Amino acid sequence: MYRRFGKTEGEKGSPLYGRIAIALSESDEALRVIEAGPARRRHPTLVLAALHDLALAGQSPALAAALEASSASKLAAPVAPHRGVAGGDGARSVAEVAVEVMAETGELVLERVAGRKVRGDEGGRHAVLYPAVAEVARRVGTGAVGLVDVGRAAGLNLVVDQVGISYGNGPVLGAADSAAQVSASVVGDGLLPSAPVPEVVARVAVGDELVDVTNADEARWLRACLPPDQVERSARLQAEVALAAADPPEMVRGAVVDVLPEAIARVPDGVLPVVMTTWVLSSLGLEERLRFLQRLDEAATRRPVAWVSVEGVGVAPGVPTYGDRKASGHSILGVSVFKHSSLHATGVGRCWLRGEMLAWFADA
Repeated sequence: MYRRFGKTEGEKGSPLYGRIAIALSESDEALRVIEAGPARRRHPTLVLAALHDLALAGQSPALAAALEASSASKLAAPVAPHRGVAGGDGARSVAEVAVEVMAETGELVLERVAGRKVRGDEGGRHAVLYPAVAEVARRVGTGAVGLVDVGRAAGLNLVVDQVGISYGNGPVLGAADSAAQVSASVVGDGLLPSAPVPEVVARVAVGDELVDVTNADEARWLRACLPPDQVERSARLQAEVALAAADPPEMVRGAVVDVLPEAIARVPDGVLPVVMTTWVLSSLGLEERLRFLQRLDEAATRRPVAWVSVEGVGVAPGVPTYGDRKASGHSILGVSVFKHSSLHATGVGRCWLRGEMLAWFADA
């Protein structure tokens, strides 16, 4: 499994992790340590994240130095699934150090994998969310919003107003001077709205596996789940975590459909709650998704409630699909407003590559 993972990761993901995985696959001592852990905790992504976390925590200075040096050089030699580790001396060095750490202090690695999940995709989806949040606020006519991020463990969608966003052929939105900068390409003839997101007066994260970004160990684990040689992603994640920790969200823990009313209630009166879902509803069955829609409708008996959805075609109930087929490879960006037991839902765009490419509808 480690040899297979190493070859695939080396070719498509992280060359550095590819080398380390192959080195682990060739070490009897390292494999014995891995086999001592529970079967469901032996996957390379989890063990490699635990090794990375060990280095970031300062408990393995040698590994930390080797990872830093290898990441800085961005070695990218192809990985070969045979005896010996492909690449130059630096690549061999970091792989050998990782094997030594696993063999000599494997109990520390196993401690880290216990009860942990790999969270390698926690960054916010700011490029698609920002224009949609601004648009729904404009439609309702509000000058203040309360953001409710559903199902994203670290709740990093909640800093959407504090991030700088560059679009390939459109405006630069958000905070141009922010330490967190993201980009997306824009296709099609639709022009992105240039209105800013209004004042954000409440930030609420809701879910059953929330991460407290103010907790140093939990925040470090988020970073550890990204391979060290993915330098730009790691830097962006750190910047987003720092923004979130400076203004930490309220956290409402529990199954999202059950606790959504409580989360919306955390938004002060007179402020528009904007519930955001980004590729979350596909994990729910149709009945639960319809209950989710019902919860939004129930919350709108006293005031309008908005919902910005970025979901696969046909996943978000009530959001038009415009004839697109399910599993078509793109997602629909929906903007919905619930008010006095009525729903006005429109699709305002399509996106690909988890929001890295966006098409805004010309008539939106």
